[in-house]
Amino acid sequence: MSTSDSCKDSASKSSNDGVCEMNNKLQNMSTADNNSVSICANCGKEGDDVDNICNKCKQVKYCNAACKKKHRHKHKKACERRVAELHDEKLFKQPPPNDDCPICFLTMPSLGSVYYNCCGKVICNGCNHAPVYDNQGNEVAGKKCPFCRTPEPTTKELQERYKKRVEAKDAAAMYNLGNNYYNGTNGYLQDHTKALELWKQAGELGYSEAYCNIGYVYINGRGVEIDKKKAEHYWELAAIGGSVLARYNLGIYEEDLGNMERALKHYIIAVRGGYAKSLEKIKQLYSNGHASKDNYTKALRLYQVYLGEIKSRQRDEATAAEGYPYY
Repeated sequence: MSTSDSCKDSASKSSNDGVCEMNNKLQNMSTADNNSVSICANCGKEGDDVDNICNKCKQVKYCNAACKKKHRHKHKKACERRVAELHDEKLFKQPPPNDDCPICFLTMPSLGSVYYNCCGKVICNGCNHAPVYDNQGNEVAGKKCPFCRTPEPTTKELQERYKKRVEAKDAAAMYNLGNNYYNGTNGYLQDHTKALELWKQAGELGYSEAYCNIGYVYINGRGVEIDKKKAEHYWELAAIGGSVLARYNLGIYEEDLGNMERALKHYIIAVRGGYAKSLEKIKQLYSNGHASKDNYTKALRLYQVYLGEIKSRQRDEATAAEGYPYY
């Protein structure tokens, strides 16, 4: 007969009441995780009304704000430790692969792409370099969008297109328009404040390179006060979103601080994303005794996998003709 059955059978016997109550409580506590029983971390109260969760670590619950406040000094260190763990879990997670080029359908390289504000498409440099053909297969004269075949715009037309794309919440358009304001190009007056505003909007919409640019602004102090912590923050947002440049910058940042293990983690993720300079950094860490042979071998294999995913004849031709690589 099980403990619970014994308690049921002896429910009328007062001598067993205390034992049964204790056994049932212990049994409930042992299955608390499975049954999602909420227990106040301060006073031990149980029940569905124990729902005032710690806003930072999301790991403990309280009856009310008073219990949360009373327990704060006991929970602080564990909370900070858990918050740091959750942050690193998110930060060091390998981002998903890039989207495919809308023309050749190969994985988009991490570097070497062109944005067209006529149709809002991002084209790989291979397809951008290749000839454009009409519906009958005839090569089209003059520079036109490889996707929609729209002719290259005048400065006024370009500005009108950007205006429409930004109004349509096109994150890539916001990013590129921010670049124009930052550098004062394509008829736009230089305006660092406007560039920062557009990059923040683009980043919030998921365009990770925009956050990378904000990191550069804060590390160099162009239009803002130099703030390394803010630069790190925005590079982390960009790296989580898949920016290999931001990931590489974080590796250098951690290496400068002497955090070689964290630097190595960043470099390996950047290598899988296709950034060749990170491979050179890992080679240096290996030479200096801060990375193992297995680390370097793994990095080489990851880089070969990336090259296999993005390589094409057109991209090789574009690299040779335009003088910059797509990896």
